[in-house]
Amino acid sequence: MPLELARVRALCFDVDGTIADTDDHLVAQLALLVSKIPGVSGRRSERVARQVVMGMETPVHGAYALLDRLGLDTPVDKLRARLKATKQRGADPGHTRNPEALDEVPHEMMAGVQEMLKTLHKFYPMCTISTGSAPRVERFLEHYGVRDLFTEVVGAQTTQRMKPHPEPLLYAAGKMGVAPENCLMIGDTTIDIRTGRSAGAQTVGVLCGFGTEDELVAAGAGMILRTTSDLLAVLDPQEDALGETASPEPKS
Repeated sequence: MPLELARVRALCFDVDGTIADTDDHLVAQLALLVSKIPGVSGRRSERVARQVVMGMETPVHGAYALLDRLGLDTPVDKLRARLKATKQRGADPGHTRNPEALDEVPHEMMAGVQEMLKTLHKFYPMCTISTGSAPRVERFLEHYGVRDLFTEVVGAQTTQRMKPHPEPLLYAAGKMGVAPENCLMIGDTTIDIRTGRSAGAQTVGVLCGFGTEDELVAAGAGMILRTTSDLLAVLDPQEDALGETASPEPKS
């Protein structure tokens, strides 16, 4: 179904692949490994790495969803945190750093997203909804100076269920004081689209992350954008000459 812009009163953003350039970061890391294979280098290694990363999106999210349904997501997250802390203690004899903050070199923010968020914040309450940990997302947003633009940061442990279950979006809608059907879920994967639709929200799929256009359309995305920052032109918020905000109206 096409978007009904007049219904949109709040925005819910996925993080990895939507506002954080996670896929390019993973591709670059994997390409370094792939380039060590004889006969594979340069653009070929990057192309192979990108195909692998894109192909992993569905099974990885599917595995998270399965753990969530089985009630094993919390024990697995605790085990991962414990293993990471143990690994860091072995590498850092002084134990002077916070293990939770390791390998937290911030990903790049998607081009144009920082400016887009600062503009949209004037017109819409906003939340992020991620299957990652809320503290990691908090650090990312704080690094780019946009944390205060979001009403809530919803992570894997914020609600009992995670995406694609509707609970995270329903929780975010409640925090923003907006009905779920008046929310717009923006994400790069079928998981994001399914989350939005199951909660009764409208959805936008973006092609700057892990999902393909065919997948996002098949999942029921109301609109497909080349990149997340294109959302600003779609919503087209305006300010009057005195700098006062006005409710966005759908384009004709």
